[in-house]
Amino acid sequence: MSNTRYWLVKSEPSAYSWDDLMREGKTLWDGVRNFQARNFMRQMQVGDAVLFYHSMKQKAVVGIAEVTRTAYPDPTASSGDWSVVDIKPVGPIERPVTLAEIRQHPKLQDMPLIKQSRLSVMPITQSHYEIIVNWK
Repeated sequence: MSNTRYWLVKSEPSAYSWDDLMREGKTLWDGVRNFQARNFMRQMQVGDAVLFYHSMKQKAVVGIAEVTRTAYPDPTASSGDWSVVDIKPVGPIERPVTLAEIRQHPKLQDMPLIKQSRLSVMPITQSHYEIIVNWK
């Protein structure tokens, strides 16, 4: 049995997009200024699977990433106790899965993306992950 945990991170494409991550090959996930999202990020472990979600205009899961470094202090924070993790791209999903499609799927109704839509980092279940990654 795997100890992999599953997460969803959200970014506005105009701020940092999936294409940016693919081009750079890795990034630190910075700028999180919500305590709950920060606390979730601090639970992330190397090897955990991450769905990359474009917020704002596109509102869709567009790629799969992986955690490569656990939480450490956010170098972009001028004050406060904030953290980052490092992630790298694994690859795009077969086709973007929109928020509208996620909302319609009966087995995704309890997904935090629907219940706590403002969070930029959130845990998801293995089942949620597999449904989205294998979307047809």
